[in-house]
Amino acid sequence: MDRVSAGVRSTARIVARGDGRGATALPVMEGEGSFALRRTRGASADEARVMLVGAMSGPLGGDHLTVEARAEEGAHLHVGSIAATIALPGQNKGEAHYDVRLDVADGARLDWLPEQLISAGGSDLRVNTRAELAPGARLVLREEQVLGRVAEEPGRLTSRLTVYRAGRPLLDQELACGPGAPGGWDGPAVLAGHRALGQLVVVRPEFETEKPSAALLDEAGTAALTPLAGPAVLVTAVAPDALQLRRTLDEVLGRLA
Repeated sequence: MDRVSAGVRSTARIVARGDGRGATALPVMEGEGSFALRRTRGASADEARVMLVGAMSGPLGGDHLTVEARAEEGAHLHVGSIAATIALPGQNKGEAHYDVRLDVADGARLDWLPEQLISAGGSDLRVNTRAELAPGARLVLREEQVLGRVAEEPGRLTSRLTVYRAGRPLLDQELACGPGAPGGWDGPAVLAGHRALGQLVVVRPEFETEKPSAALLDEAGTAALTPLAGPAVLVTAVAPDALQLRRTLDEVLGRLA
């Protein structure tokens, strides 16, 4: 494959299905190009855990990576990654794309918990994450982005997250950071000088009747919980580094999920 002139096209596909005995089977687990997939031990008897392994560096300029994960009825699928993803400029100066497509059926749960995405200097990456949920689906989705490596200016990063439940929009938001992004992205109303940002979306049918209230989660005001118009909440956080960001989101996740 000619990566320099055309960029790499890579797709990973995962389908999880309840096996009728309280466990989760994986009838489809396919990775190509930049992706390899590994099944590891789950945290509970009903969980199937799959780790994304980067088989190549990147994404680089011009690459188009796609991950598709579906949890069918009765399944509990956890998708993580072995290491952080680093967006790099590469020799092809075109924009890189990373698309995530999540589909969760009634009575199923999907946990999307990859490691951080690092936007290295000179890179240009567009991330598009879309989750489609049935009315009785459960979702835990975490996104963490780090702008630049140590002592490095970030590349351009545009990230859009959409969540649909029963065909209706639950969340639709987009953020652009780095060179060429709309002005104000590093100002007090957005990142306020921080270089790590993250969000956590938790969808649970129980939130229909008992949902956490809106709240600031720390004294500094760097993390907040927002109830959504449905059985879901959104947690957003900024931090000086990836370690502090993960600590904040893990603490909230332990209370919500």
